Parts: sequence; structure tokens; C-alpha cells
Amino acid sequence: MDNVSEVIRVLVVDDSAYVRKVVSEVLRRSPSIEVVGVARDGAEALERVAALRPDVVTCDLNMPVLDGLGFIAAQMARDPVPIVVISIAAGAGEQVLAALDAGAVDFVQKPTALATERLMEMGEELVEKVRAAAGARRRSAVAVAPATTRAVRGAFDIVVVGISTGGPHALKELVPALPSDCPVPIAIVMHMPPGYIDMYARRLNELSALRVVEAAEDMPVELGTVFIAPAGRHLTFRRTAAEVRVHLDVLPLDTPHRPSVDALFQSAADVYGSRVLGVVMTGMGSDGREGAAWIKARGGSILTQNEESCVVYGMPRSVVEAGLSDMEPSLDKMAQAIMERV
Repeated sequence: MDNVSEVIRVLVVDDSAYVRKVVSEVLRRSPSIEVVGVARDGAEALERVAALRPDVVTCDLNMPVLDGLGFIAAQMARDPVPIVVISIAAGAGEQVLAALDAGAVDFVQKPTALATERLMEMGEELVEKVRAAAGARRRSAVAVAPATTRAVRGAFDIVVVGISTGGPHALKELVPALPSDCPVPIAIVMHMPPGYIDMYARRLNELSALRVVEAAEDMPVELGTVFIAPAGRHLTFRRTAAEVRVHLDVLPLDTPHRPSVDALFQSAADVYGSRVLGVVMTGMGSDGREGAAWIKARGGSILTQNEESCVVYGMPRSVVEAGLSDMEPSLDKMAQAIMERV
């Protein structure tokens, strides 16, 4: 569910009374959100969740008594609830990724300078992510087997993937499931703020048979490699006489996201023609829909993650509703669906 119409009941957890106050004010500005309570640390948060049954929890990571990671792990073991982490970015990358591994749905960067106006600046992003989290599916949801479809092996020269909310967890299931002899390169756009992609790519590389890297300018697009777009720059391709190479660019500037799934997909279709397999996975919004149309217009194919296995079924839904999806595998079947085609 990508759009939430009912009032969303939120618990705000932070050890700073000032931050609790400002975050609560930010959330209350949305008519669709009600702040039902606050907590000062993870131990109190566990009690408040049990008593208040909120739809979503926002949670700091660095807290006394029981920190954010401890709270997330304990709450997920007890009774999973959608959690959005609010954390200072500097030095917290490993903690944020660990929180996502533990079950948090998404995260928002808290400004390092905690002036009221700086905290208010994150308001729109926080409200959007709380709304998405309220519609998030629990990761324990039963995956539905994909519909059968005729697959043609060797039909593609590259796989391009677009993913957002729920992406870190989903990619940790997808990429390690791909074998070392995968015959095509893979390029991924995942919506994350600066400071996380390189760290995430290194962690994913340790789990995978394929080489996983943060994409850099002029890298050759080689077999056996998974390229993840850096935050703030579009991942596109340039074909030389001998090979295809990575190109990173801030243009176009008018995309809702940078990097943009649409920009990746369009560039892949321009360079590889009909031999592009696009994959649109969990995430809110519609990034990837226009790019999927571009791939289809050039004769390529599109897979979309099915609704039941998505954390947020926004991006895949937009592609499916536009009539652009050729197949809807569940997350646990996505690697198989890709390998059946490449």
C-alpha cells in the first residue's frame, strides 16, 4: 500500500526532549498523522509500543538504557512494527545499515546542527517516509509464486535495477542469490542519501559471489560486477569503440531523485537497445515507470517485484498499472527469474 488514507498513529522515540518536541511538531503538521506518545529510550519505547499500539515508530539510534538497535531487535522479535530511524549521519553509517538489517523500514538524516529550522527542513521527507512505513508490509509476509511465463535465455546484455524503500534488505536477498557465472553486468539505482552507498556496497560484496562496487566515473561495465549508483549522481552509460563504460552526471536536474531509476533505464535502453532487462523493486513513488516505458519501446523486458513481497509496493505498482510489466516474481524468486532470461 503506497497511499495511506487513515490517520497514522506515531510514537516518537529520542533521548532529547528538544528533538522529541520538534519531531512531534513536524509530524503533527500533517493532517494524516497523530503523535500518540513519546519515549526517552529503547526500554521505555518497548513499553509504550505495547501500551499504545502505534502504526509507526520513529526512533533515534544513540540513546541510554537501551539504544535504537537494541530496541529495533527486541521489538521485531516481540511484535514487528514499522520503524523509521532518525539519525545523525556523521559516523552513524554502520549503525543505520545495522538498523535496516534488524528490521527498520527506512531512515531520515537528522541535521548535525539541531536548530529548529534545520530540524523542520527534514519535515517533508519524514512525513513522506512515515506515510510509506504505515503502508509497509511485514517482512514475514508469505511470498507468492510468480506466474509462469516463457523465458528466453541469452536475450539480454545487461540487467538494470531500480529500488527504494526496503531496498537494503531486498538487495541483500537478491544479489547474493545470483551465481558467480552470471553472464551479464548488473547496474542498480537505490535511493539513499550520501555517505551510505560505498559502505553498503562493501558489505554486500562480502556476501555475494559477484563483485559489488559503488559505481565510479569511466569504470568498464564488466561481467561479474554489480554497480550501485552513488548518491547525488545519475548512473548512465557510454559506449566506446571497444566497450561500455560508466558515466556519472548531475544532469538532468529536474528528476525527483538523484540518482534516478528513470535515467538509468533510459540510458541502458539507448546504449543496449532491446537487450536490456529492467527490474523494478520495492519502493515508494513512481521512479522507474518512464524508464520502463523507454526499455519496452526499445524491445527490452521488465520484471516487477510482486506486491506481497514488497515493503512498499509503490514503484512496482506504477509500472504494473502502466501495463509495462512482463512478469511479477516474488523477492525470493527474483534471482531465478533474472537467470532464466540472461
